[in-house]
Amino acid sequence: MRKFLVVLDDSRECLNAMRYAALRAAHTGAGVQILSIIPPEEFQHWMGVADLMRAEARERIEAHFEVFAKWMRDKQGVNPELVIREGDPANEILAQVREDTQIGVLVLGAGTEKSGPGPLVTTLSRNSGTLPIPVTIVPGDMSKERLEAIT
Repeated sequence: MRKFLVVLDDSRECLNAMRYAALRAAHTGAGVQILSIIPPEEFQHWMGVADLMRAEARERIEAHFEVFAKWMRDKQGVNPELVIREGDPANEILAQVREDTQIGVLVLGAGTEKSGPGPLVTTLSRNSGTLPIPVTIVPGDMSKERLEAIT
């Protein structure tokens, strides 16, 4: 089954990326894989503290995932899967795409700040010509109604 890969983070634009991925998956019979990445700098402490911080980060991610997963299951009939990786976000996204050949599209939310669309969108769009799959960039300020209309 083809999957839409969407990144779960603390950004506002993440919500629109999740909506888009779920709506497209529901309309095309595809799946959704939600990827959350724990940056390595969170664990630059003593080993015991790092393990505790890693466990807490995973708990936060799983709780955040459950909110989106419930909405996807209840409203769109899509049962997403969660993948948690540790490392540099852009590198981990590319590694996940290479490892899971069922991923067909990467969905990213673009920030609306004056500083730009966000580091992931900037980095991955610069390298989009060499990516093994298409990237869909969803505007962070697009309305829910507009998202529904275009999916």
